Amino acid sequence: MSWKPTPEKIKTSNIGKIMQKHGFSNYEDFWKWSVTNKEAFWSSTIEELDIIQHKKYEQIVNTEDGVENATWLYNASLNIVDSCFKNDGDAIAISYQKTNKPLQKITQKELLLLVNKIANSFTNFNLKIGDCIAINLPMTLESVAIYIAAVKAGMQVATVADSFSTKEIKTRFEITKPKLAFTQNVVVRANKVLPLYEKVAATSVKNIVVIPEEKYVINLRKQDVLWGNFLSEDPVFESIKSGPQETTTILFSSGTTATPKAIPWNHTTPIKAAADAFYYQNIQKNDVVCWPTNLGWMMGPWLVFAALINKASIALYYDAPTSKSFGKFIEEAKVTMLGVIPSIVKQWKKSNCMEQFDWTHIKCFSSTGEVSNPKEMKYLIELAGNKPIIEYCGGTEIGGGYMTSAIVQENSPSTFSTKTLGGDFIILDENHNESKKGEVFLIPPILGLSTRLINKNHHDIYYKNTPKANVLLRRHGDEIQELENGYFKILGRIDDAMNLGGIKVSATQIEEVLNQLNFISECAAVAIAQKNVGPSKLILFYSEKNKELNDNDRLKAAQAIIKKEINPLFKVTDLVKIDKLPRTASHKIMRRTLKDNYNK
Repeated sequence: MSWKPTPEKIKTSNIGKIMQKHGFSNYEDFWKWSVTNKEAFWSSTIEELDIIQHKKYEQIVNTEDGVENATWLYNASLNIVDSCFKNDGDAIAISYQKTNKPLQKITQKELLLLVNKIANSFTNFNLKIGDCIAINLPMTLESVAIYIAAVKAGMQVATVADSFSTKEIKTRFEITKPKLAFTQNVVVRANKVLPLYEKVAATSVKNIVVIPEEKYVINLRKQDVLWGNFLSEDPVFESIKSGPQETTTILFSSGTTATPKAIPWNHTTPIKAAADAFYYQNIQKNDVVCWPTNLGWMMGPWLVFAALINKASIALYYDAPTSKSFGKFIEEAKVTMLGVIPSIVKQWKKSNCMEQFDWTHIKCFSSTGEVSNPKEMKYLIELAGNKPIIEYCGGTEIGGGYMTSAIVQENSPSTFSTKTLGGDFIILDENHNESKKGEVFLIPPILGLSTRLINKNHHDIYYKNTPKANVLLRRHGDEIQELENGYFKILGRIDDAMNLGGIKVSATQIEEVLNQLNFISECAAVAIAQKNVGPSKLILFYSEKNKELNDNDRLKAAQAIIKKEINPLFKVTDLVKIDKLPRTASHKIMRRTLKDNYNK
């Protein structure tokens, strides 16, 4: 099954309108123009998005220090939050529904007042421009407002997912050194009460604590402050203008080592997110955008800027997005663009819980975070009465996608129809020859690409020892295949990073924790793709140290330590005992060999 756009759908889409504006009738020609005329394309896009600048850029991109160090909006002065409040004051900015509560809405004017109060509160707590705060909250009205306010006040925001363990939170705080951390007492999700404050309180950082679940009492440390005692009553705040390269957000992405990469976003990164949303998710004025996510993952900040810069509203559902109450929320909030990760859709299909709702107001879906299954994507298309799914693949260090589906092209489930506008990449095989199947290498400059890391050498990770070509190549790590029709299919990760249920984690990070178990001599973690694609399974290979526990108890012990020290959302599917791990001459674990042997 595939979805085909009508001539009218193409004509009225954002891409269709911009193509007409520039004299293009063919999308492929428009894409080629966007990469061969990057200055003209991005200049046009910034104008179309109405990005507000206090001082306009002198050059759209400056590459005097090399394309890998490109400076976008060169010599401009701005604050990207100013571009988030261009809609009418009475337009809905956020629709939100707390657990077991009715749907609520807040207008653009009301959100702006809340943001300004929070921005003034930072000053009252002696925070200065350039200081860092941390947000360890679910995706709520408060967390979104805190995030926007911090960026508006010229501060850096370290975003940490609420599912992380205390150890993982400490690691991220040690890297970013926040002056304040924002959290809440507990998270109630899927009828489970999950602690949050106690995890953040295990650090030395001063906490501002929201209490959304009033019946769950917590004992605050002396230095911590309740939300009501933090919030200023002053509703007037002028945004802090700066150079486009000033850090706004610090996100974390696990690579091939146990320490996560700290990736800074600046004031230009949200332009990439908003541009992708404008062109591909086709977000238009007063649309309603829902994407179950968290500010600790790139899709959280992406959602904020993708919606608000495009004069759309954000829909936030506080509980788990797997039950029929979520389906009712989508219906009542009149969501027009629903983002998913495939494992959620798999649960919907299994339970048939969403088929009773009217989702016809949805214009399109979008899927990211993990490899999707064609059968489940076809099911999703039918839920809203034959609506397309925009497959979207990118990364935290890109600020958006590098390949995607397009509303102006035939939509085939689980495949990507195009490289994103303004960007290009090549596929190389193991011998570094251009191929239809192999590793992706990006071709800079592309607006949104990171140019530094806070705790690692950016050049070494993305450019050192990349294959020689007639252009500089940037390492990304995905393995993809170009199909006969020119579409693309993602195959997984080349390196040791794994994607488990839409969350990236390094294999060595998991192994470091598991090696603490008394029955393991050494181990290797691999992600095994399930039949017909779908979310990957976590498989652990290990050599035995002692025989005190039986197989079932060993699996339970492995699951318990992963849940406690890494992420309670990860599930260990299988433990496989082997004599010794296969290694290369340089002692690297041969994970591909382990995967191949497991699949035999």
